[in-house]
Amino acid sequence: MASEQRYLLKVEDLVLYFQTRRGLVQAVDHVDFHLGENRAVVIIGESGCGKTSLTRAIMRLLPRNVGRFEGRVYLDGEDIMLLDDEEFRTKIRWNKITWVPQAAMNALNPVIRVGEQVAEPLILHRKMSKAEALDRARELFQYVGVPEAFLTRYPFELSGGMRQRVAIAMALITDPRLIVLDEPTSALDVLTQANIYNVLKKIKWELGASYILITHDVATASELADDVAVMYAGQIVEMSDAESFFKEPLHPYARLLMASVPRLHGDEELEFIPGQPPSLLNPPKGCRFADRCPLAFAKCQEEPPMFRVDGRMVKCWLFEDQGEVVIREETPAVAGD
Repeated sequence: MASEQRYLLKVEDLVLYFQTRRGLVQAVDHVDFHLGENRAVVIIGESGCGKTSLTRAIMRLLPRNVGRFEGRVYLDGEDIMLLDDEEFRTKIRWNKITWVPQAAMNALNPVIRVGEQVAEPLILHRKMSKAEALDRARELFQYVGVPEAFLTRYPFELSGGMRQRVAIAMALITDPRLIVLDEPTSALDVLTQANIYNVLKKIKWELGASYILITHDVATASELADDVAVMYAGQIVEMSDAESFFKEPLHPYARLLMASVPRLHGDEELEFIPGQPPSLLNPPKGCRFADRCPLAFAKCQEEPPMFRVDGRMVKCWLFEDQGEVVIREETPAVAGD
């Protein structure tokens, strides 16, 4: 009998709505999602589709206007949604799950030396002395390519690329199982982006960390991705291994999204996605992409389930005859033996 698929992270029926004056914004709407050991999953989709909200829900970095927040998030088999805020802060956030922001300057304190900021999680969470924590920070600076002399510098004294490397060092300092990267290279030049991705690949290969990477730069992210999740209007509409996805996306939205990306080789004309994404205040009752989909038909007025097709998952009625409906498991698949 084949062994059960095991995951480091397994998300089931995750919901995150925001309360506004106009009503509830359904930023994350009944999402199922998983990530294996030593894997990198790239989440792609248009702006406003819920990518960042999904990762903030997993890390429980929530604003004050949360209207609804529920579901199950299993990390190493433990449902971390059952932890209270204090337990989550001390056991999970910045211990087992860490975060690299889009713009490191916004996450770094401008009046504290960067070495002290990188060392701080060890002092707070591991109760290390300041000297021990700074020694570990020095090692990580060397590992991610930051000169040791920068340990005593302030954030404004560093270039954008160096600040991002500092943010990566900060994310690594507690030896986390999972690192969330929210468009970590979007504010950097192309050469610096490539260097940062080389650092991330090195970390994955040598340290065995798993990644959730949010990005609009699909071409660059393809070098790091093991799996791809496509998000549209608050829902995951396709999840696939990277090799299969970049060869042939399944969901009509994913196909159009990839057809809009320029390629170095080939003479295919770029395509575009007509129309606008639906409002998350009052999304359509059926398939949320139906109004923009060139392949829509009558059944698209009903919401499709997630279908499993050759090991991939796609939320589209076009695959009703080719796949089987994905049913949530009674118990989570657990990473490790």
